[in-house]
Amino acid sequence: MATWDLRDTQHHLLICNGGSCTQAGAEQLVQAVRTEIGKKGLDDRIHTSRTLCNGRCQDKCVLISYPDGYWYKEMTSEDVPEFIESLITGELMEEKLSLSFNGNGFQPTKGTFIGLEKERETVEKVSKKL
Repeated sequence: MATWDLRDTQHHLLICNGGSCTQAGAEQLVQAVRTEIGKKGLDDRIHTSRTLCNGRCQDKCVLISYPDGYWYKEMTSEDVPEFIESLITGELMEEKLSLSFNGNGFQPTKGTFIGLEKERETVEKVSKKL
């Protein structure tokens, strides 16, 4: 198992590989991102991780960029060269931006599906199920 040296890492990309994103091409997205990073010699600056579901199935395929706090929606392998270039230049891919962190929470962009509020089960409800 690898333990990467992340001291020079400037961007950590979390690429959703949950069920909906996988069906929409998440693995192709992962491979395209990693290939583009390699072609541009950015392996030490951009780190990638596959994740399980990020809870934004409406936005499939989801790609999250940290520490920037940007969530991108409807990403495809065709978007990758422009996306990686946007990380280098600092110019956002506005048309793909879904949510951005403003210091207090994530704010949706215009046209982004807000989603459902999370329901929390109480200890009482969980105990009754057992």
